[in-house]
Amino acid sequence: MEVRQRVKHHGAHQGVTGSCHEFVLTDSAAMLIDCGQFQGGDVPDFSIESDTVSRIQEIDFPIDHLVGLVITHCHIDHVGRLPSLMAAGFRRPIYCTPATAMLLPIVLADAMKITRFPHAAKVLSGVQSLLRPLPLDRWLALEQGWRLRLRNAGHIMGSAYVEFEQMVEVGVHEQPVRVVFSGDLGCKNTPLLRDPTPLEYADFLVLESTYGDRFHEDRSTRQQRLKDVIERAYADGGTVLIPAFSIGRTQELLYEIEDIMHQDPDWRTMTVILDSPLASQYTKQYRRLKTLWDEEAKERLADDRHPLNFERLHVVESHEQHMQIVDLLRDSGEPAIVLAASGMCSGGRIVNYLKALLGDSRTDVVFVGYQAEGTPGRQIQDYGPRGGYVILDHERYDIRAQVHTLGGYSAHADQRELLEFLQTTVGSVRDVRLVHGEDGAKKVLAAAIERSGLITGSVI
Repeated sequence: MEVRQRVKHHGAHQGVTGSCHEFVLTDSAAMLIDCGQFQGGDVPDFSIESDTVSRIQEIDFPIDHLVGLVITHCHIDHVGRLPSLMAAGFRRPIYCTPATAMLLPIVLADAMKITRFPHAAKVLSGVQSLLRPLPLDRWLALEQGWRLRLRNAGHIMGSAYVEFEQMVEVGVHEQPVRVVFSGDLGCKNTPLLRDPTPLEYADFLVLESTYGDRFHEDRSTRQQRLKDVIERAYADGGTVLIPAFSIGRTQELLYEIEDIMHQDPDWRTMTVILDSPLASQYTKQYRRLKTLWDEEAKERLADDRHPLNFERLHVVESHEQHMQIVDLLRDSGEPAIVLAASGMCSGGRIVNYLKALLGDSRTDVVFVGYQAEGTPGRQIQDYGPRGGYVILDHERYDIRAQVHTLGGYSAHADQRELLEFLQTTVGSVRDVRLVHGEDGAKKVLAAAIERSGLITGSVI
């Protein structure tokens, strides 16, 4: 079987969310790579009667031949359909890094609570019983001579890209065939995280393309832009609203906000509000995983600084307290920075802040992550600068707030870093298939790859 024929897609092939790919080991055995939830404009119509199940989406492909699942990381668009996979009868090993195994139960418990997924406790227990944490850079034997390895992807804590390899006979010699699934690749020089491990080579690479048509700001520029926004809010008594994904971006932002306040004592009176129970849990886990932090972050700890637990950080626990703070910020004009989920404004506590504060010109909304088509976040991002409006919970809200997009905070590699990933260390990449991107981003990245001369085959 030709290598490219071994790869099938059940999500994020034509869109950005719902990542789910299948790698065929033999005629009767295959591995699944991720099983993510569709979001925004990627949500397909499965004609499901039960709304609670449809929000997490059913499994619409055969699973009896699957011998395992590999999870690249625990963002919801990569793991959100896992409860439905379990409900469909999946009972095979689930491979992931140790850090992902620690974070995954928190993600799934929250997702099933939101969707009221039936028998959630039983499903979660079942998932945990199947987890097989696999340390980075260690090969694991699979079916028919295939083996599996996870390597650091630098996207969020515990994220990995996946390598499958098999030795094949070529004449009188054996040579390896390697297929790689990138998962989500992170940016270099990201706070708390080590840079992605360089790719050795690949006969076939399934590569994400989220920001294949863009170049991020450098880290020093983005921190200065964030500081400028905070400074404006501080001066005019407004609130900075940052819709942030609970895992990764929230912790990175706390890290840099602490640094901004550390450098300027006058700002240490400004309150930073973390209003996401899920993000709070992840932040505690990130602190527990500090042995995985990069060297810069470890140096701050050595200097008795606490970038994820500083003095002016206020963590909101109850829904009652959340509503009190929303009302206080709307009525008082007290400057504050609010980090709340969801990152695309499609639900969660950020929605109440937006309803209360979008109409106030003193408010600044700062987007630091990708906003998928069809989400409220994309609407605010597109129409806010023109003084437009957004629909939240079936109601129209005019946007008078200032809207900013800080590209340098993206958790995804930009075009330059994706091309750098193709600058392999041992062999070359032959063929590439682009996934996890909108059509425009894919086309631009494909052209850039073809021009680069970094692959010996083609983008297919």
